[in-house]
Amino acid sequence: MKESVRIFRFALIGTLNAIIMALTVWVMMDVLDVNYLLSNVVAYVVAQIHNFLWCKYWVFPTGDRKSNTWRQVLLFSIAFGMAYGAQFLFLIAMVEGVGLNEYLAQFLGLFIYGGVNFVMNRRVTFK
Repeated sequence: MKESVRIFRFALIGTLNAIIMALTVWVMMDVLDVNYLLSNVVAYVVAQIHNFLWCKYWVFPTGDRKSNTWRQVLLFSIAFGMAYGAQFLFLIAMVEGVGLNEYLAQFLGLFIYGGVNFVMNRRVTFK
């Protein structure tokens, strides 16, 4: 698969994840009155389950039926942890440090998360 196709697919799934996360954050913050940090954590966990399945079978398919799914889950989780950590620190810095709107900071953090996540999954999880 061409790298441009892989990036397009990743961006498409990332967009779906962003919608899932935005809806989750909105419901938790506006409807359920949950703190923005907890809302962020829950939204990313929900989206990660969706993300792994699409990445494994559509964005980074190996074609190897013997691929170790549990190993990939572990590496995907590590990649998620690194990407999420970068995004979470960015979120806190923007809201608490700069005073940026919580929703805008959540949105901008998606780009931090997406960049780190793509690189880690491309080079480590599904290489």
